[in-house]
Amino acid sequence: MKPLENNLKIIENSPLARFARWKLKGTNVAMVLGKTIHLSGVSKENFLQDSAWVAHELCHVRQFQEHGYLRFLWLYLVESIKVGYYNNKYEVEARMAGVKQNLLAKQNQAQPPSGAV
Repeated sequence: MKPLENNLKIIENSPLARFARWKLKGTNVAMVLGKTIHLSGVSKENFLQDSAWVAHELCHVRQFQEHGYLRFLWLYLVESIKVGYYNNKYEVEARMAGVKQNLLAKQNQAQPPSGAV
């Protein structure tokens, strides 16, 4: 499997993400299609500063990579129809990736600098 960061694109002010933002009634949205993260209501700079959000979206990039583009879209759609967006197992996995990233960041902040007594 190729590293996730290869050929990754981020599109600001994406019409697709704007539609998702409207549908989800959110103030900002990031959504993934293949190796492209589409943003609406947030700048690329602000998105990249939120490591948990980035981890969430990178999880979706990995899901596309693992299942294949069309197959993942189908699996995601079927899962969403069956259990809804919030309980969709792919969303749950991505949320957990964000939670893990937050925990790692907090753990790294709590560790004293090297050589501290």
